[in-house]
Amino acid sequence: MPTLRAEEVARRWLEVDPDPGTRAETEQLLTDGGAALERRFGGRLAFGTAGLRGPLGAGPMRMNRVLVRMTAAAIGRRLLAGAPGAATDSGPPPVVVIGYDARRNSDVFAEDTARMLAGLGIASLVLPRPLPTPVLAFTLRNVGADAGIMVTASHNPRTDNGYKVYWSDGAQIVPPVDSEVSALIDGAPLPTDADLAPGDDPLIERAGEAQVGFYTEAATSVVDTDSPRDLSIVYTPLHGVGRDVLLEAFRCAGFAEPAVVPEQGEPDPDFPTLPYPNPEEP
Repeated sequence: MPTLRAEEVARRWLEVDPDPGTRAETEQLLTDGGAALERRFGGRLAFGTAGLRGPLGAGPMRMNRVLVRMTAAAIGRRLLAGAPGAATDSGPPPVVVIGYDARRNSDVFAEDTARMLAGLGIASLVLPRPLPTPVLAFTLRNVGADAGIMVTASHNPRTDNGYKVYWSDGAQIVPPVDSEVSALIDGAPLPTDADLAPGDDPLIERAGEAQVGFYTEAATSVVDTDSPRDLSIVYTPLHGVGRDVLLEAFRCAGFAEPAVVPEQGEPDPDFPTLPYPNPEEP
């Protein structure tokens, strides 16, 4: 039997969930009751130095728009409390760079993040399209931002998504920032649509392709000018978002274009040719 707390959390969650799909899922879980309701609403996905990662679905034990909004608000409050490099009350607002991959809902989670941060008075720079995680980390330092958020589940299965958080040094957060953000997630009320700024809020800047160009220029600048260029290379993005940036970096560095595995060349959240996109696994 689910605890009364799990049922209460589910009903409160249902009131603020903006996604029709996960709302319907929660309604069905409330109707069915049982252990499934407890598994979804009896706890919360752990937030740590690697951020969040888990299956998509309804409830705080899954990745969804409500949990993303909660996490974005907690990160924003931590920045406003005095994260390294963040502005004081008399200065400009903190700035967060936001990136996302091509997994399901990544773009939606990124947009909710920007709007939630703007609602707190925090500026964001949203990268222009699905891009590899290193572009996010580089851009964060290149523009002198205070934090970065990357919506991605890396090499996890197709059912998952995730939320990586970077600090002003361009690296993923370290203790005690992770536990501080986690406590802020738990200590705040569930966010509503009223907490979000509109998508055209002036605090939300939409980055152009120039930001991607800065990354490829920096990447090619470290290549030894005397190294051989007549190399034969085969590359697969494993249905991810690395192809276009990699090909442009090779071109700028003077290398021949790698042969891309055609069956895995296009971004595809279903990863149809493999169980999960882990390059470390054969």
